[in-house]
Amino acid sequence: MSLMVLVGLGSCRNRTPYVYQGFPKEYTLCWENQYGRCYDSVPYNVVAVDLYSDGLTLNAKHLMQGTGYNLFLSDIFVDTDAASGSSQLPAGKYHSDTTALPYTFLPGKDYEGYPHGMYILHIEEDKITGIQVIDSGYMVVRDTTDGLRDLQFTLYYKNAYGYTTTYTTHFQGELTPWAKQ
Repeated sequence: MSLMVLVGLGSCRNRTPYVYQGFPKEYTLCWENQYGRCYDSVPYNVVAVDLYSDGLTLNAKHLMQGTGYNLFLSDIFVDTDAASGSSQLPAGKYHSDTTALPYTFLPGKDYEGYPHGMYILHIEEDKITGIQVIDSGYMVVRDTTDGLRDLQFTLYYKNAYGYTTTYTTHFQGELTPWAKQ
């Protein structure tokens, strides 16, 4: 009888979001993909950011190598007039949304096992060992005093138990356009 009470009490826990500790707190490399006006029905430029944690890079053939995490956000909608310098990603606060308005980016979706929008890949020894689709979130882009960019992310996803999980991370450095590769 006492075992059943303990099991019952153990299942009565708070179901609030919690922060997953396994993802990196910062990313060390960021590529910026500049697609331009790639949608006929959207009058804004589209940018993507492709971030890599320490230990994960791209080789000469543009394939991931090493072990670490890759955070990818595609379809970030920007107002071209607000862009400055070599980056097409203007400073400001962006949030996930499907409206395709400036300062928004598409939420992540899983299409039959293939991630789209925003997601995190876990790479071990050059193989994908995990995929986490990000449901929603926001990022704040700032210019730093030394000419670099600071990207602060607060992202939300459902974990394996169905709980909403918060992941906060950041990147500070150069947003390297793919053309520089």
